[in-house]
Amino acid sequence: MSKDRNDLPPSRPPWPRYGVDAPAFPAVLAVAGTACWLAARRWRPGRTGATAAVTGTVLLANTGIYLHTTLHGKLRIWRRELDLADLKGDERLLDLGCGRGAVLVEAAKRLPRGQAVGVDLWSAKDQSGNRPDVTLANAAAAGVADRVEVRTADMTALPFADASFDVVTSALAIHNIPSPEERYRAVDEAMRVLRPGGQLIVADFWPMARKYAAHLGRGTLRGLGPGYWYGGPWLGVTLFHAVKG
Repeated sequence: MSKDRNDLPPSRPPWPRYGVDAPAFPAVLAVAGTACWLAARRWRPGRTGATAAVTGTVLLANTGIYLHTTLHGKLRIWRRELDLADLKGDERLLDLGCGRGAVLVEAAKRLPRGQAVGVDLWSAKDQSGNRPDVTLANAAAAGVADRVEVRTADMTALPFADASFDVVTSALAIHNIPSPEERYRAVDEAMRVLRPGGQLIVADFWPMARKYAAHLGRGTLRGLGPGYWYGGPWLGVTLFHAVKG
């Protein structure tokens, strides 16, 4: 005798999928690399053909490194950095530019008695398939939907009271703000909503991270290594960590 569909246990949700950062960039790298290789086959065996082959190899290698970082490398590094943050499990954490939840969900796993709040403007240019329902679906797939909240908000004008979070994180988001003044405003807003003793943990390209530290006049900077290269060391990511006094 067959069971009614409503009596069957729910199917296991799919694993979280966090998309690709700035998807147009690796697409352009891949197309350019492929075009160079096709040109090299036409021009071989001369110097021009060799140059095109080398250029194509470099571009395709950069594409592979980029995709590894955005799909795997950054996730491993954020797991490590969140472990180093020594969370107690009852904190309230805010993730700026949360996207599809790569950092937000990993943080929520460490907050069984706390809450992880993500804010974003949901630009698909900055991350493929970037929508709040996708972020919530990823939280559900990871089993942390009960402690995750997402809001549509501008990180330069956060809709939260002063000193309302224990930790503020951000991964490759603040640099997307067009003007330096507004980027500094986002950093100031992050500090405003932190409680005294709270941690600000920001991963961004190294020139930006250095400017955030200089603007606040505090904090430490640490390169995150090849696992967080978006193609090569020239697009390497630095961690900026500051504690609110």
